Amino acid sequence: MKIGLFFGSFNPIHVGHLIIANIMAENTDLQKVWLVVSPQNPLKPSKGLLHEFDRYDMARAAVADHYKLEVSDIEFNLPKPSYTTHTLAHLSERHPEKEFKVILGSDNLENFTRWKNYQHILEHYGLYVYPRPATQPGELISHPHVKVIDAPLLDISATYIRECIRNRRSIRYLVPEPVEQIIHAKGYYLH
Repeated sequence: MKIGLFFGSFNPIHVGHLIIANIMAENTDLQKVWLVVSPQNPLKPSKGLLHEFDRYDMARAAVADHYKLEVSDIEFNLPKPSYTTHTLAHLSERHPEKEFKVILGSDNLENFTRWKNYQHILEHYGLYVYPRPATQPGELISHPHVKVIDAPLLDISATYIRECIRNRRSIRYLVPEPVEQIIHAKGYYLH
């Protein structure tokens, strides 16, 4: 079984994430997409990051009715910060019958050479890349283990959504309804 791993802080998960995950699950050779909630991205600051279990709960609520999308907390029990190469090694050992592919945006492809053991990830796993606005694909775009997937250009950011919440503006249609309900019920991102 071929599984696409879509890593993210999902702070919060939003419709942009879900559109990309669904396109990967429905329009490629991937049988499933796992949204891997990252406790902390080593290339991003953790300030303003909601607790990992809260982000995990919102992600699960977002994909509850989609049989090809699952949410994974695999990185919660791995050393922090989370490095994709360690997660992939752990998953491959735990699920030798599965073939894992890494899903990322073209914006992350630009910086992919900064990732720990990026050559190993490329050679042993491969990348499924979706387009992002205002990015230059770079030289890795023509690598034989990089598959570019046709997807809409989406420019929805969790930063914008958090800003809307802090300013008491509507986030309707930016996040799935169950996620919006959780955010409002728990008072997330107000401060």
